[in-house]
Amino acid sequence: MKKVNASIITIGDELLIGQTIDTNSAFIAQELNKIGVWVRHRTAVGDVWDDIWNALDDESKLSDIIIITGGLGPTADDITKPLLCKYFGGKLIVDEKVENHVRYLFEKVFRRPGPMLERNLKQAEVPDVCTVLFNKRGTAPGMLFRKDGKIFISLPGVPHEMKGLITTEVIPLIQNEFSLPAIVHKTAFTAGMGESMIAERLVDLEASLPDTIKLAYLPNYGMVRLRLTITADTNEIAEDQVIPFFEQLKEKVKDILVSDIDEGLEVVIGKILKEKNKTIATAESCTGGYIAHLITSVPGSSAYFNGSVVSYSNSVKENVLGVSASTLNTVGAVSEETVTEMVKGVIKKLDVDYAVAVSGIMGPDGGTPEKPVGLVWVAIGNKEKTETTKLQFRFDRHRNIEMTAQNALNILRKFILEN
Repeated sequence: MKKVNASIITIGDELLIGQTIDTNSAFIAQELNKIGVWVRHRTAVGDVWDDIWNALDDESKLSDIIIITGGLGPTADDITKPLLCKYFGGKLIVDEKVENHVRYLFEKVFRRPGPMLERNLKQAEVPDVCTVLFNKRGTAPGMLFRKDGKIFISLPGVPHEMKGLITTEVIPLIQNEFSLPAIVHKTAFTAGMGESMIAERLVDLEASLPDTIKLAYLPNYGMVRLRLTITADTNEIAEDQVIPFFEQLKEKVKDILVSDIDEGLEVVIGKILKEKNKTIATAESCTGGYIAHLITSVPGSSAYFNGSVVSYSNSVKENVLGVSASTLNTVGAVSEETVTEMVKGVIKKLDVDYAVAVSGIMGPDGGTPEKPVGLVWVAIGNKEKTETTKLQFRFDRHRNIEMTAQNALNILRKFILEN
């Protein structure tokens, strides 16, 4: 079956200067991949007429489907719609359904005072050569164009609106237009070993893979995802071909395997706690509640997560968690003794089965020769025992926090399984 390729073009100066992070491309790519469309290129361009025009030309030479996001707003810097009108040889007309929807939003939903602005009504203007994709979540409609056997789809850049159109309009349209192959990924999630060392283990397996199966290494914050990808005519064929190799891969990394599904540590821990009917809490200093944030990002986490004490100051450590003043005065907040008392205190305070406590120096300042930036103490415990781990990171503040959280979660996972 012929592979169907797609290109994603995101438009906006804010993307190029890093003011806005491009989450649209990631979402679109994931949704396309689910239905068997291979994303060949992702391109970001600024609000520049020639750059957008050239990107359309270039990507249409490579892909069957070109999806564009951004530049459909009511202000002068939003040039995508007039450009597309010229690119496809049309003229702007008012779509009555879109105009009625715009009026409804401003008059009934937004309840904006005063008369409708002309620039808002212009949102209902569309090229007469496009098929309108109705945007229930906003004022800018999606637009479908066809040229030289290729499909071009323009979507608003607002993520909430784009996602609605992708789900309700774009994906069904593509499935109806193309005979799509199956793209299947199998991912093993590992922790505790670096990418290069894992690769040494997998030399023989990698050499035995057929051309239709690709192995990818995806390292991130001390964890490595190992992904096998195959494209076949059907899901059944793909699964039958890839599973034997995936089982071999899991066997070779079984001592560091966290999950054979592409899921985060917070999800894995949640499943373990639900299965064991146990509860957890966190006592966080240097991470400022980030570990609790990860845990509670999982739907249904209220079944096992009781709460968190963000003990950023020594007074909270002492008055809420019960860390002794003598401990803080003699060995300091970033110490094995302090995190041990923190974890015992939060278990008692929040009445949980397990807890994790962290205290460290995230930087860029605050370090000393004895306690440098990146030093972290982690304590994991239950009502019977507590274990501590000393970590030392070398990164910037943001990454040090994320590394602390991921390592603490993995230490917690192993503690729960062993106890």
